[in-house]
Amino acid sequence: MDRGVWKRGLWSGLRTTWVLSKVIVPVTMLVTILKHTPAIEWIVTLFQPVMNWLGLPGEAAVVLGLGFILNLYAAIGAMFVLPLTSYEIFVLAVMLSFAHNLFVETAVSKRAGLSATVICLTRVGTAFLSAAVIRLFAPANAVPVSGKMGEVVFDPYFWNMELSIFLAELFQKAWTAVWQLALIVIPLMFVIQILKEIKFLDSMAGWMRPVTRLLGLPEKAAVPLLAGLFFGLAYGAGVILQSTQEENLTRRELYLMFIFLILCHAVVEDTLLFVPLGINGWLLLGTRLAAAVIITAVLSRVWRERRVIQNLAVSNGK
Repeated sequence: MDRGVWKRGLWSGLRTTWVLSKVIVPVTMLVTILKHTPAIEWIVTLFQPVMNWLGLPGEAAVVLGLGFILNLYAAIGAMFVLPLTSYEIFVLAVMLSFAHNLFVETAVSKRAGLSATVICLTRVGTAFLSAAVIRLFAPANAVPVSGKMGEVVFDPYFWNMELSIFLAELFQKAWTAVWQLALIVIPLMFVIQILKEIKFLDSMAGWMRPVTRLLGLPEKAAVPLLAGLFFGLAYGAGVILQSTQEENLTRRELYLMFIFLILCHAVVEDTLLFVPLGINGWLLLGTRLAAAVIITAVLSRVWRERRVIQNLAVSNGK
């Protein structure tokens, strides 16, 4: 294998890391500031009125707020210390699998030219809809009792810190995010470049043909789909963004692909994170895959039929 492959892989990885850093660094700094203010507490409070309707205790609002605004790690940390039943943990795991780290992952979707509002509402709506469906089939003895609302404590010390300490924390968080991103993205882009050189991606696209056809997507969407499934929207964004630009996917295809991925991405990592909490990983994975396939396939057919009707209307008008 010639040196050009390694050079192109390195350059692709560095370029992608730079592009993603311009999204992730500002978001990381913003979240770091919000963690020390009452803002997150206010956001969390917004979710509390619907907790009882979903059969969840008040503490669930804290878990969802941390997961939606921050990430799965923060939400799982709260779940470890709260008195939750196995039913409650499963419902929260399903909801968080569909909607987590909204700031960063929605920003990645917007970078691809999609509506941040549509993407965010789709994720949050699916999360609450899935919880409502699970609630309908929950056994009577699994109905949880509303508990006491947890607290997100405002940290006044933050505002008394010296500016140098404050800036040091901000840049430390930002640097850590970029470094972790580079450790994953650069080797990943190396591998992708090598796979391109040996034409392995062509055979991979053929293997994915039944899946892409079911979702109403072309074969060329196979690579970004696989990247999102296994690496997630944040870390797999490099491959996703590069592939969508190179393959010239239509706006309809972009939306369908991202709707599938926002509902079902990083399936291995996200599923394994919840296993220590006593959750059946296969059940959680199956729920995510089924929801993503059904919703995307239905939207694909509705979108296609609507376009056919519009074309017929135009033809008849002529």
